[in-house]
Amino acid sequence: MIKEEQTLIVVKPDGVNRGLVGEIIARFEKARFKIIALKMVEVEKTLVQKHYNHDDAWMEKVGERTREFYEKHGEDEGEKIGKMTNKEIGKMIEDWSCDYMTDGRVVAVVLQGHNAIQTVRKMVGATYPSEALPGTVRGDYSNESPLSANINKRCAHNIIHASGNPEEAKFEIDLWFKNEEICQK
Repeated sequence: MIKEEQTLIVVKPDGVNRGLVGEIIARFEKARFKIIALKMVEVEKTLVQKHYNHDDAWMEKVGERTREFYEKHGEDEGEKIGKMTNKEIGKMIEDWSCDYMTDGRVVAVVLQGHNAIQTVRKMVGATYPSEALPGTVRGDYSNESPLSANINKRCAHNIIHASGNPEEAKFEIDLWFKNEEICQK
């Protein structure tokens, strides 16, 4: 018998504000995933910081990718990025992500089903909506690009978060939900 997996999705403030929660959740139900926990919350910055759980290696990697992006597109207003270390850039991106997630209510959902983590990630689409395929949540409901986000000095508004692997899913579910909030039947 194949063991079912659990994964977390979070409909971010832009998805909630646009009234897309029902449509987004319906996609996962139609794909035969069972909702075993669901709640709407106003997120505190400390929860978002724990959720992203960024370490120095993450900061370096994101900083490097962001620096490359700015160099490729020539978008470094006032040469700010050029004067920062990769770690400082990563911290800036983390701050932008925290600002985004705390900008309004979010809806956190635990989904359960066969191959849930990988399948849900495919259904969500690429991180940047401008790169997400039609038929995915991000591809259908947003067109944000890294360029527009960076020019506006914020992270890309990409509608939804989905856990990336089993360890991340367990960590995130435990962070967002108490055991008694999850229906295990």
